[in-house]
Amino acid sequence: MHIHILGICGTFMGGIAAIARAAGHTVTGCDANVYPPMSDQLRALGIELIEGYDAKQAELKADVFVVGNVVTRGNPLMEAILERGLPYTSGPQWLADNVLRDKWVLAVAGTHGKTTTSAMLAWILDDARMRPGFLVGGIPQNFGISARLTDTPFFVIEADEYDTAFFDKRSKFVHYRPRTVILNNLEFDHADIFPDLAAIETQFHHLVRTVPGNGLIVANGADANLDRVLARGCWTLVERFGGTDGWTAGEPDADGSFDVLFNGVRQGRVNWDLIGEHNRMNALAAIAAARHAGVPAATAIDALSRFENVKRRMEVRGSVHGITVYDDFAHHPTAIATTVEGLRRKVGQARILAVLEPRSNTMKLGVMKSQLPDSLAGADLVYCYGANLGWDAQEALAPLGDKARVYDNLDKLVAQLVEDGRPGDHVLMMSNGGFGGIHAKLLDALHHHYHEEIVLTPMHRYGGYA
Repeated sequence: MHIHILGICGTFMGGIAAIARAAGHTVTGCDANVYPPMSDQLRALGIELIEGYDAKQAELKADVFVVGNVVTRGNPLMEAILERGLPYTSGPQWLADNVLRDKWVLAVAGTHGKTTTSAMLAWILDDARMRPGFLVGGIPQNFGISARLTDTPFFVIEADEYDTAFFDKRSKFVHYRPRTVILNNLEFDHADIFPDLAAIETQFHHLVRTVPGNGLIVANGADANLDRVLARGCWTLVERFGGTDGWTAGEPDADGSFDVLFNGVRQGRVNWDLIGEHNRMNALAAIAAARHAGVPAATAIDALSRFENVKRRMEVRGSVHGITVYDDFAHHPTAIATTVEGLRRKVGQARILAVLEPRSNTMKLGVMKSQLPDSLAGADLVYCYGANLGWDAQEALAPLGDKARVYDNLDKLVAQLVEDGRPGDHVLMMSNGGFGGIHAKLLDALHHHYHEEIVLTPMHRYGGYA
């Protein structure tokens, strides 16, 4: 079968392309911007990429066009597909029909932590020699790839609540029919497609309705929004984590290690150096889900001692003159606050210079701008890249006083960071996009300023970006 994918360079659609290629299909694709690292990964798989959405691609004689949710009406190729009556489907629907139908699907849903928890769960199953397939919205460092297909019954998928396609406004995750589902947490997000929190709760309940009676729902026991979702109706066993019963975490050591308990009985100790309560909660959820698939809790706990996290999750990109530069995917105020708090616990009284790009659709709309000052309060200095926003970032960050600065020019922002930085500082870059390559620009600028060699991570050294 020849599959042509529209919007192929996104992590999700690129993952579908890799899985389709592994299943033996001929895969081609197009995107508005064909760029690394996804373009390099796909070409290495023998997948031909086309820049742009020229209507002539309708003549490729593909058996089916798989349409990503970045594609809208008015797109030249999509209009040609519709006018000629050519077969098309969405990415989630293609995945459901061709990959997930005969699998034990383990889905990870929630506003925050989906990627990390999916990576943890896939790693636990893999370490237990269960060789799961997976599709994750990032690159788990234990695997080095975001998606794979195997011949085992198990498939781990990051279950996104964002809409499926322009012709299917349901959340992606309603297509997956999981046997095991994690509900990590639930907050208002995606203001571009959801009018309010209640609308998102409805989509989460649609997901709950698809889980069979012999399945398992692993739910955050400290989240009132999820309680409301489950109160609408639930036909599946629920195991809680993070509350007062079910799966709980003991107090962590200084290095981040902690005991895992189930109904008050100690199951083992996670020995790792990941920081933050959010990672402990992610671990509890992954351990519970893996147990449902047949991995004893003690085995899962041991596997997490070898978990290497996901790229762009508090990832050190390099250091110069004692100034360490981090990259993190945080973009929602809750995630920003959690990330800053986690770094604070790690570095103690050292200065944190938080650098934010409000790039997500929700942040660009300014729906959560009032929450930004509190989320960034734990940083010593705050820098915001305010270009292309529909709201005044300077005004929104005014409660932070003179420790907050806003720039609409990336080079000026980098120059200010170089001027302000001093040995022992920790520069935390937060964005759900490439942030204009600011990480490499800052490291290079620091190098020239101090005439000192950069201590590079592998990603920076080879010019890649996750």
